[in-house]
Amino acid sequence: MAARKRLICKSSDIREGGDGVRFTVLDTSGEEAPAFVIRHKGTVSGYLNRCAHIQVELDWQHGQFFDDESELLVCATHGALYLPSTGECIGGPCKGAFLNKVKISEENGIVYLIDHVE
Repeated sequence: MAARKRLICKSSDIREGGDGVRFTVLDTSGEEAPAFVIRHKGTVSGYLNRCAHIQVELDWQHGQFFDDESELLVCATHGALYLPSTGECIGGPCKGAFLNKVKISEENGIVYLIDHVE
């Protein structure tokens, strides 16, 4: 299986604890799904933009995923709290569940989505 890279944005577009960058991916059923990348503690992470509790988008304003302290990701609908590094829900109705991670690569100042193709 080969990997294919798709440009998401420049690394400089994702500030530490700042707004995320939204994009779309194909989910496991082949449907287009919203996704996002954020930077936390220097690392870029990407997830489907779907709460683990109810399949709603997390951001309360376009690209705004972090709490006021820029330490946790927050679902705007019901306040579930997620660790930015793993996507684990640590507070709220879906505690112990995880956001669906998307494979991201950051190389030479560019952030890519890694798709696998056969």
